[in-house]
Amino acid sequence: MLRRLPLRLLALLALGLLALQLYFLARVALMNGVDPQSTSFQRSEIWRLASEKHEVAWSQDWVPDARLSNALKRAVIASEDASFSEHGGVDWEALEKAWDKNQREQARADKRARAASKAPPRDGEKPMPAKAQAKVIGGSTITQQLAKNLFLSGERHLLRKGQEFILTFMLEALLSKQRILEIYLNNVEWGEGVFGAQAAARHYFRVDAAQLAPWQAARLAVMLPAPKRFEKRPGSAYVVGRASTIEARMGAVALP
Repeated sequence: MLRRLPLRLLALLALGLLALQLYFLARVALMNGVDPQSTSFQRSEIWRLASEKHEVAWSQDWVPDARLSNALKRAVIASEDASFSEHGGVDWEALEKAWDKNQREQARADKRARAASKAPPRDGEKPMPAKAQAKVIGGSTITQQLAKNLFLSGERHLLRKGQEFILTFMLEALLSKQRILEIYLNNVEWGEGVFGAQAAARHYFRVDAAQLAPWQAARLAVMLPAPKRFEKRPGSAYVVGRASTIEARMGAVALP
């Protein structure tokens, strides 16, 4: 009897995982006709704002694909996922490049940390650790980012990444590229409490998402990797310079 217990637990675990995947599958299929009301990331942000600041300043207004500026679509694709229209959800080449770059950066960070740990600390300073954590460069596609934001937490581990891949393939199998981009642009973060293209366009430029000029769209696209940081200086030299590069690439982007 005791020997059968682990097998039963494994069977229950497998059934639970299968049920979870079927739940996700049904949620994704429903998005063909129903706009998601919120995402997992948005709900976690609401909780954070309520806990830390005891108030929730929130701005989001869903607009359909026809009311999203084509300039914004091109700018986001050019900035975040140049092969969006061609890949099947995962850009394996970009992932490989990101992995190699992260390995090199981690090696450099470890080397600097070891050198710093050998130097005698100044008065009142703590000695540097021998191992440091380098900044992680992602190779995620727009579909992967949407999968993570819709359903998952911000934690980084292999199980979460595996679930992200499964959700990515579900999104690609059940939704069109146009619909994936529409949902992404209506839910992505563009600042603290600022979610979606319409809210971002009104917040930064006082126009609707349909009226964004190419240079405005490019600036919004540049902000996506770190919106909370860039919203403090949306007109910084980095944002303006990077936006010029993105704007130059937008003409070559084919919309899905």
